[in-house]
Order: sequence, then C-alpha cells, then structure tokens
Amino acid sequence: MKTDQSVISPNVQTDLISEDMAGQRIDNYLLTRLKGAPRTLIYRILRKGEVRVNKGRIKPEYRLKAGDSIRIPPVRLPEADAPALVGQGILNALEQSILYEDKGLIVVNKPAGLAVHGGSGLNFGVIEAMRQLRPTEAQQLELVHRLDRDTSGCLMIAKKRSMLRHLHAELRGDGPGKGVNKRYLALVRGRWPSQVKKVHAPLLKNNLRSGERMVEVNPEGKESLTEFRVVQRFGDFATLVEARPITGRTHQIRVHARHAGHPIAGDAKYGDDEFSRIIREKGGKRLFLHAASLASQLPEGGCLEVRAEPGAVWDLTLRKLEKE
Repeated sequence: MKTDQSVISPNVQTDLISEDMAGQRIDNYLLTRLKGAPRTLIYRILRKGEVRVNKGRIKPEYRLKAGDSIRIPPVRLPEADAPALVGQGILNALEQSILYEDKGLIVVNKPAGLAVHGGSGLNFGVIEAMRQLRPTEAQQLELVHRLDRDTSGCLMIAKKRSMLRHLHAELRGDGPGKGVNKRYLALVRGRWPSQVKKVHAPLLKNNLRSGERMVEVNPEGKESLTEFRVVQRFGDFATLVEARPITGRTHQIRVHARHAGHPIAGDAKYGDDEFSRIIREKGGKRLFLHAASLASQLPEGGCLEVRAEPGAVWDLTLRKLEKE
C-alpha cells in the first residue's frame, strides 16, 4: 500500500527570470514555482543557502531582477494527484465573494477568520484556495497585499506580474495614481472624540518567544499615520469609525486605536477583554475590523473602486447596539 504521497524532484534546476517575472520576492516566487511545498521548507532552503541567485546566497526579501539565474535544489513536492487542500464549501464561498475581476486582477471580500495564505500550522489560505479555484491561472496568482486573519474585507489578488508591479507601486505611493485609497470600518470602545481625526505614532514590531508577532507604539519604530472619522455613535459605550491608513504597517489600525484609548471590539491582541465580552454576548463573535473599500488607478487607465459589506454578524451586532 502506497503511503508516501510525495515525489522528489531529483535534479538541481535553474530558472532564468524574464522581464515579466521581475520585481517579486524570491520567497513568493519559490512558493509559486514549487507548488505545494510548505512555507517552512521554502524558508529553510533559503536560510541554508541551497537556493542561489547568480551563484550567491540571498535573503527571502530579495526582489528578482530580469536576467537573474536561480538555482533551485531538489525538493520534496506533493504528487500531482494529491488530494485538494480546500473544501468545496470554502471554494464556493470565495467564488461568491468576488467583488471585481478582469484579465489582470481579482478583488475578493475576504471572510473574517480565513488567513490570506497557509503556513504557521495552517494548510491553506485565500491564495491557495484561489489557485485551486482558478487552476489555469494558478501559476500567476499572487497576493497584492495582506489582511490579518481575523480582518474581513477587500483583498486584491494579481493575475499578472504587470498588475502586481503596478499595484505595488501604487501601495508605495510612487505609482501614476499616487496611491491606493483604503478605508476600513472599526467598532471601538467608548466615545471617540470628533476632534481626534488622526493618530500619528511610530510602530515597532516585536516577536515574542512564542513566535507571536506584537506591535507597539515606540519612538524607535517606523513612522505610522492613520486618519479616523466618526461614522456612528452608540451612546458612550461604543463608536463605529472609519479608518484610513496612510502608511501600511503591521496591525497599524488596531494598535493606533488602542493608543488613542479606544481598542477595537474582538481584538484578542490589542483589545479590551470586558468590552469584547459584551460585544460577543450580543452575537459579535469576530474582530470588528473590516476593509470596507479601496480605490486605485488601473494600469491601462480608469479607476478601480470596490466596496465590501461586513456581513450578517456585523450588521446584527450593530442593530442590537442601536436599540440600547
């Protein structure tokens, strides 16, 4: 009886990077190239120097250039007929959550609780599911940006390298459209003052011994700016705010909201346990942070504008708060 559901690619392989493949990180390239290889394996062969670019060792964040020669060592990969990672129910839900699609881009309304990619004990995320959903385009599909696992809303997935490069330039603020306008909704504790329209506080990332990533306001951190606008008040108990991150730091909105004294409901890392408990008792069993809309210039002209609804749990919880 056959138990080993993997085969070994027996030979060292050499890839030459074309103009269309340039600009992506080596770790992302390998994850796509070595389809099915676990993320831990990718980082191990990079760390050990088994992957070489132009005969030299490189770090995972190295960005490929046209003409680069990549040495790829023999690795263990899933068989072609290995069982699919993602169940049909999740695939159907993602198909129905597509907000926009053209020849170069997909925008989905990511559900809360679904990671954007596999790894760290997760077999799959949105990108693996979308590659399974679009098998003929699987090699080209790449995440344009990320959302925290428990954050819902607008998530962009590029279907072409040219689209990925264009949107990365927009996210950096140096593209032709000079940026991507992203707006989030957040339910926060207490009465957010109307005069507090922005939080400008540097953020520093720390990795704890457990491997958990935490972010804190720290003078030694990177400059970070979030604009806030009050959308709806629920007495002095809670406020629905719109947050616009001007910079794009990890956990930025969550940490800035807490720094302002108004943590987000359902935030296990940076929230207020008692506030989150009360919201949970009203049926709000989720993180109340939602990427509600985004707008960006497209490569061939025209503007992408999409909005995503937060969903039934969010709506029901806010209706209960309105009645109190």
